[in-house]
Amino acid sequence: MNDFTLNEKTAIITGASRGIGQAVAEKLAAYGARCILVSRKTDDLEAVADKIRAKGGEAVALACHTGYPDRIAALYETIGERYGRVDILINNAATNPHFGEMRDADARIWDKIIDVNLKGPFFMIQQAIPLMTEGGAIVNISSVNGVRPGMLQGVYSVSKAALLSMTQVFARELAPRNIRVNALLPGLTDTKFAQAIISSESIRDRTLEQIPMGRCAAPEEMAGAVLYLVSDAASFTTGASLICDGGMLCC
Repeated sequence: MNDFTLNEKTAIITGASRGIGQAVAEKLAAYGARCILVSRKTDDLEAVADKIRAKGGEAVALACHTGYPDRIAALYETIGERYGRVDILINNAATNPHFGEMRDADARIWDKIIDVNLKGPFFMIQQAIPLMTEGGAIVNISSVNGVRPGMLQGVYSVSKAALLSMTQVFARELAPRNIRVNALLPGLTDTKFAQAIISSESIRDRTLEQIPMGRCAAPEEMAGAVLYLVSDAASFTTGASLICDGGMLCC
């Protein structure tokens, strides 16, 4: 049990207002982490923070649009003043405004997806490094689409593939600082983010045919994998991509 204890650890979770981010925040708080919940707006975050506190956990909500480097800088200034250090960073915030063939994506779509899905995690990691004074653990929430491009999700898939490469680069660079950097690759998960797939019977059924377990994951099923990656149980694990997809990529 001690391998998974996160007591006295300060954890930042982006995109924490719902879905996988919320599930991860609740899991880390349950194991003792002090959770800093980050999203564009605080209203939904406060509801998650209240739920965590009602169970005896510690959580605070801070608004930040991680698609903007200046807002990330302001976020870390606040965190540094309040807590002095960061131990865990979960880069979960993501966007996908284009569901269609990649050839139809314009510059606006590319800019938004790259700003949030790639540049956001980069600047979140870059500015966390000075605060990880005692080492740390970073998990980038990528996707199975980063390995096998998703149907009608071309630009999103490209961004998630690049995030896997970024994970490995930072893992190599930050290992001497005792900072581990890994990626989680969720498969189809029942979240608001995935509704373009889940709400379409034909697309959903076609996707489920590719999953040996024959179902979507619940967000909570991703949280345990993240707990492992940030805990002492994974103390010799860095640069890894942990796949949680119900067997999709093995087919």
